[in-house]
Amino acid sequence: MPTRILPAVGDADAVRSITTLLSQLPDAEPVAPVVDSTQLVDTLARLAAESVDELPEVVVVHERIGPVPALELIREVALRFPAVGVILVTSDASPGLFQAAMDYGARGLVALPLHYDELANRVQAVAAWSVGVRRHLGAGADVFTGVGGTVVTVSGAKGGVGATFTAIQLALAAQASGRSTALVDMDLQTGDIASFLDVQFRRSVVDLAAITDISPRVLADAVFRHDTGVALLLAPGEGERGEEVTDRAARQIVSALRSRYEVVVVDCGAQLGGAGAAAVEMADAALLVTTPDVVAVRGAKRAVRMWDRLQIRKAEETTVVVNRHTRGTEIQPHLIQRITGTPVAGTAIPAHFKELQGVVDAGRVHELDNKSTVKQALWALAGELGLVKAREGAGAHKGGGRGDRGAVSFRRRREIGP
Repeated sequence: MPTRILPAVGDADAVRSITTLLSQLPDAEPVAPVVDSTQLVDTLARLAAESVDELPEVVVVHERIGPVPALELIREVALRFPAVGVILVTSDASPGLFQAAMDYGARGLVALPLHYDELANRVQAVAAWSVGVRRHLGAGADVFTGVGGTVVTVSGAKGGVGATFTAIQLALAAQASGRSTALVDMDLQTGDIASFLDVQFRRSVVDLAAITDISPRVLADAVFRHDTGVALLLAPGEGERGEEVTDRAARQIVSALRSRYEVVVVDCGAQLGGAGAAAVEMADAALLVTTPDVVAVRGAKRAVRMWDRLQIRKAEETTVVVNRHTRGTEIQPHLIQRITGTPVAGTAIPAHFKELQGVVDAGRVHELDNKSTVKQALWALAGELGLVKAREGAGAHKGGGRGDRGAVSFRRRREIGP
């Protein structure tokens, strides 16, 4: 059986040299190379969605791949697709880098300039390892196959547009439908998920920032299990400590959560730092919440353009959510879509703050009545995003049935972005 090899190389000259050499290897089947980290993860996710057997046995990552650094990319591939063996191609073959590559999940390292014998031996060994892992995965139905959970980030066009409330309700809807869900407060300086949910917990996302290998036990110690079942990873009580969460730490944290939960909702707030940018870049769906007023819509447009300039997220891959919508306002969702150049969620959140005031003031937003039109809209949005698990025979539910599960509107999933 031929060994499928996927090169991840951003440099055009390196692509030619690597693909030429790979094509000369015995029983090798090089596939079309990918040019950046986003394309690599998207390609692997698409193949894994079909079957673990569709994944390439070997991925070759060049040291200058971007925008995610090579070692961080290797970690994400190892966490999400454990049946794929990764080889790092680098000009630095020092023992220190070799050890670091192994710690991040690589199965081998090949030095530049490439030599046929070294590359052939390494590919053969990694391919044999990958085949063994897949044989093990096929022997047990309960073994995690690596696709990982769905990550959704929620950002605000500006402060006060309702991003945190939206993130909380999306997480509650996913959990109530039967999916294991984590809610992360990545608004590191001003995050207030703990206040909205009446939670006091001494650990925070900062406790994971300095840990290079986040094991399930370490992760479990850092999260707080809310009464609703949602796992909370909170912002630090001391806002200045938020600087300890770097973009690298954020990628590690989100990857660890993705591997343990079916749904991960990340509240990124309105101020985008390095950690929030890393989360948005990694997300399966990135939501940008705005209200239908000139100031907020301008803020949304600025955010979309900034994300595009910084290569964090393309406009067509960002979904705007319109909060506090009324039929009488001059700025309607179709106009917001034209201004921002992004898709707009089909579900708009109505402007009924009186429904929310009591639970917001009490810090008990998880107790919002099922009859609330705001809650129904937000939970319908969760259905639109594919975050809820539809039960057989369940349909859209109007007007608050018995328990939170009855409040979930199971709409057909709409694809986000291209």
